[in-house]
Amino acid sequence: MSRLRIYFLMFLAVAVTLLVSTGGGVTAGPSKVPVIIAFNQQPGPAEEALLRQAGGTIKYTYDLVPAIAATVPESAIPGLLANPNVLRVEPDIEMRIIDHDTTTGDDELNNTWGVKHIGAGTVHDDGNKGAGVKVAILDTGIDTDHPDLSYDPSCSASFVPGESIEDGNGHGTHTAGTVGALDNGTGVVGAAPEATLCIYKVLSNSGSGSYSNVIAALEQAVADGVQVTNNSYGSSGDPGETVKDAFDNAYTAGVLHAAAAGNSGNPPGRGDNCIYPARWDSLIATAATKQNDNRASFSSTCSEMELAAPGYRINSTLPGGGYGEYSGTSMASPHVAGTAALVIAAGITDANGDGNINDEVRLRLQETADDLGATGRDTKYGYGLVDADEAAASSGPANDAPTVSITSPADGDTFASGATILFEGTASDTEDGDLTASLVWTSNLDGQIGTAGSFSTTLSDGLHTIIASATDSGSKSGSASISITVGSPPAEATAVSVDSITYNTTGGRNGDKHLLITFTVNDDLGNLVSAASVTNTLTNTTTGDSWGPATGTTGTDGTVTFTLKNFPPGTYTATVNDVTAAGLTWDGVTPSNSFTK
Repeated sequence: MSRLRIYFLMFLAVAVTLLVSTGGGVTAGPSKVPVIIAFNQQPGPAEEALLRQAGGTIKYTYDLVPAIAATVPESAIPGLLANPNVLRVEPDIEMRIIDHDTTTGDDELNNTWGVKHIGAGTVHDDGNKGAGVKVAILDTGIDTDHPDLSYDPSCSASFVPGESIEDGNGHGTHTAGTVGALDNGTGVVGAAPEATLCIYKVLSNSGSGSYSNVIAALEQAVADGVQVTNNSYGSSGDPGETVKDAFDNAYTAGVLHAAAAGNSGNPPGRGDNCIYPARWDSLIATAATKQNDNRASFSSTCSEMELAAPGYRINSTLPGGGYGEYSGTSMASPHVAGTAALVIAAGITDANGDGNINDEVRLRLQETADDLGATGRDTKYGYGLVDADEAAASSGPANDAPTVSITSPADGDTFASGATILFEGTASDTEDGDLTASLVWTSNLDGQIGTAGSFSTTLSDGLHTIIASATDSGSKSGSASISITVGSPPAEATAVSVDSITYNTTGGRNGDKHLLITFTVNDDLGNLVSAASVTNTLTNTTTGDSWGPATGTTGTDGTVTFTLKNFPPGTYTATVNDVTAAGLTWDGVTPSNSFTK
């Protein structure tokens, strides 16, 4: 059968289906069908004239792909296909928002479990909120007056005839909120609250639209310098090569596409039921997960699945200035789009040398995803749950604590009574110029303080613990300590002291879920003390919260460790309340200590 006849029969079937689905009948009149005509060269006036001569009405003439969207008489299709400049004629099929469940609903991050669950809040705390990154929301528009949303009118447009970008459906406002709801202390917060939102209305207020609108929006996205698009819509039917080419060409131009995989799944997670356009290689097909990281039963499954994200009972913005919960892969996809914006804002190298970074961002999202389900990539979760905290980790040098050393005197030195002792030390940082404080010296008895790297003093007889510390501009502290003796050391120990307080973290995806605080106890001869009871209070100086007093007993190594589970961000300082050891008197000193998460 000839190519021309195949296309003709295909369009006859499509046309009949369209008429029946809209309640119409097949009549003898010159009925028109919406099509996308691809040419072997960039269409211009001659191609437009060809369509008009065939009785067609032009909707869009594209630059992103060599094509024209139009409505043409069915009878004109064979003639168009016979034209040597026409590559193909494909139906401009309908796509829709992906159905969702809705429930009404009203401390921002806590109200947005999905954004919090993927670690975006931690990224925000580190100062990255996606600023400077353009994210396009291809959907039903936006509530332009919502107090929790901000968008850029200069990169926003409606591609739905007769409708502005104002959202009369709710779907677009909801997906926009998950990407970029403002961090303003009210309502909810988006994954990238300082990203620039570009609103491209491609779906009507009824939730439906045509793929010709999508091509036009993608073309505008490239022109506007958009870096990420969110596509929470689709169809079970393949929209054709021209639509695919539009997504591919936009991706080649540097645009990263996040897409909803579809809500056609079943509880066992069997089958190949993802939708278009998520199936195509240039889009990130996204599955929906629940709070326990299990796949939502409605989430589609397929070999093209790439990532998973929260998509069940997601609270976000709604028209009228309100908030509500939707469920669906439509809600999962914007978590990925927002995380991509955070990765871009964090800075990422163009490893390919092609002038674009979308390939690198995509690989970062894959490599840092938390594997769920079967080991490795699978049909239910792809590479796993998107992890904003790991994906958007800065690629620059880590803000390590300053390195502090005491060069003189040496640990264990003994000085005669009445001697004047000169203390010298150094402090350095891995980030050049990051130090904001000179060395600060303290002694455990006299309370002497010196700056500018050295100081001299006469200490009273006895054992002294000398600490030098420094702080950098990132509030990271480093310290070093030594013990010296002034005068004759005592024949036997009479005092007990906390020599040092150190911090460590453990647990969770990044090993920072729980805070471990270790106290080392010495006597005044410098010996480790076991079976000493240590009581302390821990304070988050950022929030003012405190934990304790807590009491523990040192082991044979002279240390006791306290654990603060699931500790929140902030700067922590421990205070020693009491130390009890047989035959020894506590010196009452808390050594300098600090830890910042």
